[in-house]
Amino acid sequence: MPAMIIHIVLIGWLYVTVLVAATETSLIAGILTFILYGGIPCCLILYFATSKTRRRYRAHRERLAEQQERRPEA
Repeated sequence: MPAMIIHIVLIGWLYVTVLVAATETSLIAGILTFILYGGIPCCLILYFATSKTRRRYRAHRERLAEQQERRPEA
């Protein structure tokens, strides 16, 4: 799934959870609703959705480090 679609879906989900949290009877209940229904799921989705990109970036950094080690000093 393209990154832009994931971001749009997450923004929509956060909007819905803000509205649900705003209808709670107390401030604490609203905050907990937002964190448990909005914050944590969105963080997990972003973490798993970007794992491939993080893996590629780590491999790229390792390749650059190997090239730096192989390069003769002038």
